[in-house]
Amino acid sequence: QVQLVESGGGLAQPGGSLRLSCAASGCIFSNYAIGWFRQAPGSAREFVAGIKREGSFTRYTEHVKGRFTISRDNAKMTLHLQMISLKPEDTALYFCAKVKSEDAGTREMPYSYDSWGQGTQATVSA
Repeated sequence: QVQLVESGGGLAQPGGSLRLSCAASGCIFSNYAIGWFRQAPGSAREFVAGIKREGSFTRYTEHVKGRFTISRDNAKMTLHLQMISLKPEDTALYFCAKVKSEDAGTREMPYSYDSWGQGTQATVSA
C-alpha cells in the first residue's frame, strides 16, 4: 500500500521561505511522476508543481513559477518543495500525490493521481 507523508509546513512571514518534504513508501517511487497540490479553505485543490520520475522535467503553476522549486531524491524516496518569497495567498494545506500510471508524466488534474498524503499546513502571515 502506497503511503505518502508530508512534513515541513508551518508559519512564515510574507517574503519568507518554507521547505516541504514528502516521504513515500509502498511503491517503486522512481517509476512515477509526483506532484504537489494545495487547497485553501473554501477553494478547490489546485496543482502547484510536478516532476517526472527521473527528475528531468518539472512543471509549475504560473502562480508559483520563479518562487517554488520541486525536487526529488529517488534513492531516499522523498520529494521536496522549496518555497521562497512566500505570499499570504500561498497559505494552504499542501499535499503530495503519485500519478496513477508509470507512463504518465506530470499532470495537473487531481484525477490523474491515485495516492495522496494527509497534507501539511503552510501559513503565510505577518
